[in-house]
Amino acid sequence: MRERVPDDIVEDILCRLPVKSLIRFRCVTKSCNSIITGTTFINKHFKLNLNQCESVISTNTRSGYLLYATKDKNSSSSSKQLCTVVCNNDCTLTQVSRFEMPSFFDECNIVDFCNGLFCLASYEKELCHIIYLWNPSIRMFKKLLATPFTDKGTTSVMGLAYNSQNYDFKILRIVTVLDGQEAEAEIYSLSTDSWRKVVISMESLKGYEPNFGTIGEIYPPCIFLNGALHAVAATDDYCFILSFNVNDESFREIMLPPNSLDGVRGYFGDFLLFKGSLAVFVLSNDHRGILCHIWFMKEYGVAESWTKKCRVQTDWLCNGDFFGCTNNGELLIKNATGLVSIDPESQNQNILAIEDANWVAFSANSMESLVLLDGDRESEREGEEEEKNSNVCSMDDLDGALGSGGGLGSSSSGLGSSGDGHSRVTL
Repeated sequence: MRERVPDDIVEDILCRLPVKSLIRFRCVTKSCNSIITGTTFINKHFKLNLNQCESVISTNTRSGYLLYATKDKNSSSSSKQLCTVVCNNDCTLTQVSRFEMPSFFDECNIVDFCNGLFCLASYEKELCHIIYLWNPSIRMFKKLLATPFTDKGTTSVMGLAYNSQNYDFKILRIVTVLDGQEAEAEIYSLSTDSWRKVVISMESLKGYEPNFGTIGEIYPPCIFLNGALHAVAATDDYCFILSFNVNDESFREIMLPPNSLDGVRGYFGDFLLFKGSLAVFVLSNDHRGILCHIWFMKEYGVAESWTKKCRVQTDWLCNGDFFGCTNNGELLIKNATGLVSIDPESQNQNILAIEDANWVAFSANSMESLVLLDGDRESEREGEEEEKNSNVCSMDDLDGALGSGGGLGSSSSGLGSSGDGHSRVTL
C-alpha cells in the first residue's frame, strides 16, 4: 500500500505551480481543492509570486510590462481584451497574456491595478459608487458598493494598493464636494470585506501649513509608491500631494516643487511616476511660449529634493493622450502615429506595435495570483444571487447567459452569497 504524501508537502509543491495549473488541480481531489482555496495557501502562493517578480526586477532582465485594453478584431465578440506584453531590452514586445473582459465592464473605467488585481468603476457619475475588483488570471471579480453621490458637485478619485504588512489589498476612494465641506476618504479592506470613512482635514495632515482652507479637489491619478497612495490635492490657495499610508491608514502632506515656476505664470500638469520617483509636469508661459518641464523628487518625502529633470515638448502632451512612463523614463503617448514611447532627453520616438488601445499602463512586474478565490464562499449556487444580492459565480456557469468565452481553465464554483452586500463572480 502506497504511503500518503503529507498535506504540508503537497501544499509546498502546489505553491510553486502557476495559477492555470492550480485552477485545474482543484478538480483532482477534495483535499487539493481545500488546500488551493484556503486563505493560508492563497497568501503563501501570492508572496512566492511577488518575491519572484521582485527578483526579476532586481536582475534587470526585462524593461517591464505594458498592459492595454483593446477590442479583438479577429473575434465576433464586442468585448474588450486585456493584454499584457513584456518590454524586451531590444525594444521589442512579446505578448504574455490576453484575457477577455466581461461585457458588462464595457461601461467601466480601469481605475487602477496592483499585483495582478484590477479596480474598475462605472463611467457614469450616478453609478461610479459601483466598484469591481477583478482578477483576470482566475476569471473572478468582486462587486463592491461605496457611498453614492448625493450632490452634483461631488467628485472622487480612487487608488488600489497592497498592504505588505497584513497581506491585504485596499481601495482608497477620496470624495470632495465643491461647497466647503471637508474631503472624505472611504477605505475598503479586502481581508475584512468592509469599508470605513475618514474625514480629511488640513489640520489632520502631518506637516500641514495653517490657514489653507479645506481640500476642494483631488486630481487623478492615484500613484502607489513606498507603501502609500499619492494624489495631487488642492484648496482654494494651495496645491500639494496627499499621501495615504496603506499600512497604518494615515494621511500626510508632501509639498510640490516650491520654486518650480521660476517667477513665471504656470501650473502643474500631469502627476506621474518617473524612474521610480514621484514627478510632475510643470507648464509655464513666458516670452518663449509655453514650456513644460519634468520635476522629480530625488529623495522620497523630502520637499527640498525636488529637481528639474528635462524639458518636454508641449505638443507631445497637448496633441496626444499621455498614459505614463516606463521604468526607463520614456513617456507613453498615443498620438496620430499610434502608441509611441518617447525618451524626453534624447527625444527619440519608438512606435509600439499596439493598435486601438483605449487604456494603457506600465508595470515593473506582471504576476498572477489566487486572490479572490475564497473557498469559504463557493458552496452556494447561482439561483441564490438575486435572493441574497451577492457573492460567488463561476463564469463557466454563466458563459451561456453572458455570451462569454475564453480565459484560463475552469472553476467548479457556483453562485453564492455571504450576505454582505458585495458580489463576487468567477469569470
